[in-house]
Amino acid sequence: MSKKISVIGSGLGGLSAAIRLAVSEHDVTVYEKNSAAGGKARSISQSGFRFDTGPSLLTMPFVIEELFRFAGEDPPEYLTIRKLENLCRYFYPDGTILNAWPDLNRFAAEIESKTTDSKESLQKYLDYCKTIYDLTADIFLFSDLYSASTYTNTKALKTLFKLPKIDSMRTMNEANRSFFKDERIIQLFNRYATYNGSDPYQCPATLNIISHVEYSIGGYYLEGGMFSLTKALFALAEKKGVKFRFNTPVTSIVTEGTEVTGIQTADGFIKSDIVISNADVYSTYGKLLGDNKTRAAKKYSRLEPSSSALVFYMGVEIDSKNLEAHSILFSADYKKEFDELFTKKILPSDPTIYIYISSKFSPGDAPKGMENWFVMINAPNSSGTTGKEHLSIDSTRNVIFEKIKAVTGYDIAGKIRYESVMTPADIEEQTGSWKGSIYGISSNNCKAAFLRQANKSRHYRGLYFAGGSAHPGGGIPLVILSGKLAAELVAKQK
Repeated sequence: MSKKISVIGSGLGGLSAAIRLAVSEHDVTVYEKNSAAGGKARSISQSGFRFDTGPSLLTMPFVIEELFRFAGEDPPEYLTIRKLENLCRYFYPDGTILNAWPDLNRFAAEIESKTTDSKESLQKYLDYCKTIYDLTADIFLFSDLYSASTYTNTKALKTLFKLPKIDSMRTMNEANRSFFKDERIIQLFNRYATYNGSDPYQCPATLNIISHVEYSIGGYYLEGGMFSLTKALFALAEKKGVKFRFNTPVTSIVTEGTEVTGIQTADGFIKSDIVISNADVYSTYGKLLGDNKTRAAKKYSRLEPSSSALVFYMGVEIDSKNLEAHSILFSADYKKEFDELFTKKILPSDPTIYIYISSKFSPGDAPKGMENWFVMINAPNSSGTTGKEHLSIDSTRNVIFEKIKAVTGYDIAGKIRYESVMTPADIEEQTGSWKGSIYGISSNNCKAAFLRQANKSRHYRGLYFAGGSAHPGGGIPLVILSGKLAAELVAKQK
């Protein structure tokens, strides 16, 4: 039976849900406060430079391909997905430069030749990460975590009988130290906690699943940059009959008792059988529902938001042969950096710098002889100080310039032809992410996976959630899966 469905927000999770529901012959309309689709995965084009605003690396491409096939379309007609030649180039304060080659034998040889760790240590570690993935992926990524039926199949029972192997009682840092002895390699793999906005010295080692996803499944890029995914999903949604209302913020979700009846916009009340919130979970409860009393709302008010980011978009007149499409300049004291982020809640005094240059594989993203530098550091969410009292954004910019020059040899200060900045406050304003947190809640305790918002509300009938702050979490494949799970749960509603 066809339902009238309103989707709040056109991020990748909302687009994923909308496409599936439209294919299933529901009447689907997406309401977006901004002028274009994308959420965090948008694009900036200025002065001949184009920048992806948010996600920069694609993993688990089969998740995207499955969505297109579900809609009866051939993925290559919409997207060109290619494997990276080098996952990332890592620069260390001691002068070490390490290439994370996608060929694991080559990567292992790189580690053995440049550090005190061995090829065997990498292989044992990745085997361990694969075990976590094999045991947890079906439950924690591809299924409704909160449904009893999820735990009644053979794979789920196997996981339950082997719970110690998912390594949830150690921190990521503790686990990584049990496999490696070289501080540089420990730091490299500790970095993956930041993929969901967490602290490797607090988050469970179960998150080492991320290393398996990137190294054993692979890292990819999209021709035209990551925004080409947003464009492709938007085109697919329109083709399948999804309607869009841009520049139309939803001001509230309307309920009668615990039954969702529709949404309110500036145009008035819009009756809906189903509402899917692709907005941040905190904002959905606090702003759209005006709810601070239900169990779920109270729970979310107590949970720690993930970290945020400070991003500089820089059009640079330079040819950076020393850098890859993805490069990392590590801090000298990683523990101190995360203490500043999560305990002191200030901008790091010696930040790890991530540089993403899409013009290296999409030349049209920058004028000839120039490059588009997406320069990001981890930043605290805005629950406490923004760090301006201790280290202003201008001061941080200077620190970044000095570090880039010292580590890579590139003095970019006088070669910038375009520049803009996105702060945690900007992220909150533009995307609705609570306190500028990029991934919803942090995973800084062993129960975090079970604290994330379910895709179906337990309190409000007719309300569903998709996006990075809902199950299964942030990152391109996971938000697309969140839309899939939400759509499948809608199909089960009687």
